[in-house]
Amino acid sequence: MKFIVKLFPEITIKSRSVRQRFCKRLASNLRIQFKDLGEQVAQGAGTEVLSHWDYIEILIHNPAITAEDARDVLRRNPGIAYFQQVLEFPLTTAEEIIPHLVAANSERLKGKSFAMRVRRVGQHDFSSLDWERHLGGALMQLTEARSVDLRRPDVQVRLEVRHQKVFIETEREPGMGGYPLGSQEDVVSLMSGGFDSAVATYLTMKRGCKTHFCFFNLGGSAHEIGVRQIAHHIWKQYGSVAKVYFVSVPFDEVVAEILTKVNHSLMGVILKRMMMRAGNRVASRLHVNTLVTGESIAQVSSQTLTNLNIIDNASERLVVRPLIVSDKQDIINQAKAIGTFDMAASMPEYCGVISDRPTVKARPDKVLEEEAKLDMEVIRRAIERSQVLKIDQVLKDLKPQAELDQFEAKEDAVVIDIRHPTEQEKSPLTLDAEVVHIPFYQLSTRFPELDQEQQYLLYCDRGVMSKLHALYLHDAGHVNVGVYGSK
Repeated sequence: MKFIVKLFPEITIKSRSVRQRFCKRLASNLRIQFKDLGEQVAQGAGTEVLSHWDYIEILIHNPAITAEDARDVLRRNPGIAYFQQVLEFPLTTAEEIIPHLVAANSERLKGKSFAMRVRRVGQHDFSSLDWERHLGGALMQLTEARSVDLRRPDVQVRLEVRHQKVFIETEREPGMGGYPLGSQEDVVSLMSGGFDSAVATYLTMKRGCKTHFCFFNLGGSAHEIGVRQIAHHIWKQYGSVAKVYFVSVPFDEVVAEILTKVNHSLMGVILKRMMMRAGNRVASRLHVNTLVTGESIAQVSSQTLTNLNIIDNASERLVVRPLIVSDKQDIINQAKAIGTFDMAASMPEYCGVISDRPTVKARPDKVLEEEAKLDMEVIRRAIERSQVLKIDQVLKDLKPQAELDQFEAKEDAVVIDIRHPTEQEKSPLTLDAEVVHIPFYQLSTRFPELDQEQQYLLYCDRGVMSKLHALYLHDAGHVNVGVYGSK
């Protein structure tokens, strides 16, 4: 079984040295993936990956590897314009090629129009047009093709004469495009687990960047598990030849600091600036100079051009935003295409830092004034508590999550309202049961001080934060907690 891989056009216009380096990188990536594939399906003969000036030749000798297995590998490797499954024959005469051409195309030409396409590389005593006419005429006579249509054919029959070899194409598929993974510098993607950050991460991989993952945990293991699953999926599908890391940074203390000290209108912008500062430290630890985010212009209040500029000022490193001018629906469609849509759609939306009437044009002096109120040591402590894992290990230490039932409040139950104080004031929770007010950002420190013989039910408006924090408390050993909700 043989495949011909054609390089992405941008590679072919590079200088000779750069082109050779990119081609060598792509060939190396493919060797690794086909070796892994061979080990997965069965032990047996290997796969040859031969690099040439303008294409890569793949010869698969392992009978356990199917054509679909091979196509799946080639679909998921950056740097490929398209790939062909081909039959190879020595160059003799057009007449001797006709039986092979008919056998390869007779079924797919039944009742259809076609165009014969011949491409030559090297010196020959015939032209491509000569062979197109001769071979096309033979196909019309020897198959059940309906007609020849050079403008809008149903099927294109492709044949390539390369020096003294003839390749008859049996299948052709587009590749990912972009540059071979690892041909560009490393980046750190700030992952939230939503549609945007997953697609932005995919795009940097497609452009050839080894992409590490940095997740700011704002309050619970359930969210982190979801983000780990998305990060692992993207890496496994599109970047498994790269050795990269997943860094989880506990950000609950940072959130608490912002919510208790910062003006409500600037909370979102300042949270992003704190993430940039922490992201810089993570990048420094990984020896990386670039951060990646999934932000796009005006999608939310913190993503206006004014606010993005202020956010970037907190970073010592370049911040790349692959989706900066993308529409939301286009991002969602891309998430579906790369297989992250369902995971992102089910991701709990963390509603921790909610700004009341957030500003869309933050003033630098006001931002600095508010940040002066913060204890910046929270960033250092968050980084010290961060967890760095190899990406292939992120799913191995996950614990099954406890199933948390929802209960109606009973007379002996204590309901903890974990909403922000401003939300509690706007919409007070009135129940027959006892209600205790503990904002979510104080829950981890104040809950152990409560009577542990008592059963507690957490409450928030949408039930997202309450479930996240209930799971977090379960992980900490507090089994006397559930989620409040009317049946």
